[in-house]
Amino acid sequence: MTVEQPKLMLPDFVVARAVEEALSEDLGRAGDITTDAIVPAGLQATGYVNARQAGTIAGLQFCKTAFRLLDPDARFETELHDGSTIDAGGAVAKVHSNARTLLSAERVALNFLGHLSGIATLTRTYVDAVRGTKAHICCTRKTLPGLRQFQKYAIRAGGGMNHRFGLDDAVLIKDNHIALAGSLDDAIERARNHTGHMVKIEVEVDTLEQLEQALAHPIDAILLDNMPITTLEQAVQLIDGRVIAEASGGVTLDTVRAIAETGVDLISVGALTHSSTALDIGLDLAVSAP
Repeated sequence: MTVEQPKLMLPDFVVARAVEEALSEDLGRAGDITTDAIVPAGLQATGYVNARQAGTIAGLQFCKTAFRLLDPDARFETELHDGSTIDAGGAVAKVHSNARTLLSAERVALNFLGHLSGIATLTRTYVDAVRGTKAHICCTRKTLPGLRQFQKYAIRAGGGMNHRFGLDDAVLIKDNHIALAGSLDDAIERARNHTGHMVKIEVEVDTLEQLEQALAHPIDAILLDNMPITTLEQAVQLIDGRVIAEASGGVTLDTVRAIAETGVDLISVGALTHSSTALDIGLDLAVSAP
């Protein structure tokens, strides 16, 4: 196991709110009727959280919180932090708790941990693919409703960067905005007049002609959409460091290295959040000694 990134944390109350809602969804009106019927109320047990495949961990707070919300005395022990990489079969954490708690919180704990670790793992794969270039891998708004801040957190755990979190924190002028505004010039001018001095403006272009037109305005970034490699190279030369150059559109692990080598600053990849596969993580139980 290697640890490649400083410790990452989300605010505890944000995690607790999400986990509480998930537990409420799972436990419903009557609680865990299977576990309550079978497992003695006072039985103590130890749960071993293990990775069944190699990957990058994200979501340890969620895992810990799921057990602690049902048993405040639960002891969650781990030597990892989010951003740690782990081998198949590696130990993620150990939980000492009431046995009923371990079973009732298991699925919520592993759902968060597996899903976020899957995003972090895929992100790390993309980050490794462009290592040695100047390009940074970043995410998009193609996230699950209600989970965006957590999925974007997992992107950071995997070594990636976050794009805007929502429609309210930056301007991104896309083709449909330009169509409705009447022209690219009008769209940029209206955006500049509407926003404050702290708001950055990015413009999406898909031709070199549009790029030259956009660069005539005081903007902060250019999104080069679905451009062939040769066109991307020309675009980067035209930009010449004046604004941030971002490439986007249909990026895959097969193409990301070539895109990075064109000299772009950012490569945004929607698949990191909408197409990642959960990391296979399981929980094995053992009855604790009296």
